Amino acid sequence: MVPLSILDLAPVTEGSTPARTFANTLDLARHAERLGYRRYWLAEHHNMPGIASAATAVLIGHVAAGTTSIRVGSGGVMLPNHAPLQVAEQFGTLGTLFPGRIDLGLGRAPGTDQAAAKALRRYYQNADEFPSDVAELLAYFEPARPGQAVRAVPGEGVEVQAWILGSSLFGARLAAAMGLPYAFASHFAPDALDTAVAIYRREFRPSARLAAPHVMLALNVVAAADDAEAGRLFTTQQQAFVNLRRGAPGLVPPPLASAAAIDDYCSAHEKQGIDAALACAVVGGLQTARAGLRDFIQRHRPDELMLTANIFDHAARLRSFELAMAAAG
Repeated sequence: MVPLSILDLAPVTEGSTPARTFANTLDLARHAERLGYRRYWLAEHHNMPGIASAATAVLIGHVAAGTTSIRVGSGGVMLPNHAPLQVAEQFGTLGTLFPGRIDLGLGRAPGTDQAAAKALRRYYQNADEFPSDVAELLAYFEPARPGQAVRAVPGEGVEVQAWILGSSLFGARLAAAMGLPYAFASHFAPDALDTAVAIYRREFRPSARLAAPHVMLALNVVAAADDAEAGRLFTTQQQAFVNLRRGAPGLVPPPLASAAAIDDYCSAHEKQGIDAALACAVVGGLQTARAGLRDFIQRHRPDELMLTANIFDHAARLRSFELAMAAAG
């Protein structure tokens, strides 16, 4: 069985609060641990009312402290927003507190709009600095060299599993060149999926961190009692995508009355866009989910799968991940 993990966008739903979101996040992580999920990742986003994981390292600590065995990490930390030393110190601290359980997924995008990106790191030049920033960051986890002027304390010598995240060929080539595991954001940017994975596997160079290529693919999975109910729950994510592309991100909306109601919510052009963005999605009852997961795995041959489900109702979200694990078994 391909190992399954969870990407949690820490959704703030209409009528709720970030405090409620954080409680739900820990509840879902504990649920995932009991079900046998391997990793629980949180994503850095800023200036997004419906996503509460801006202080990603802090929230990782909250989840890791409330669980016992599941790996917890970032999917990812958006490195353009941070000085590499600060990230090394944060994750060195997490790795010290929770040894053998912390993942550091690194992304090249800012995870926000231009105004917020400027507010986060005013003197950052451009994303072309990403490879050198990654190299600097990883060096802080190595034992200190004689005369080294700057050290990550804690950080040096701490075991943290680093990943390169990507939705394009750039990340695939960088992960291959650096000998790091690669996570592809197929849950919202599937266009380059096959090409990126092929490039990564072909160009991979072994490193001290990883001997052979290792790919994790992200997949939207919304499972429910039957196909109709799953389709209805999925309209929450569809609405959120439409709102984002309209330049009006907000709190996570409740589902529409039925799956078909999304056609009235947005234009045909908008629907075409969200269908393309969310093409890597398995939505349905147990049998549909089982077939969809099997087909996706057979086609793309991932080493791991990371599932995400932006479902409005917390109980329905818990049940969806439970059904997804049953479908994959």
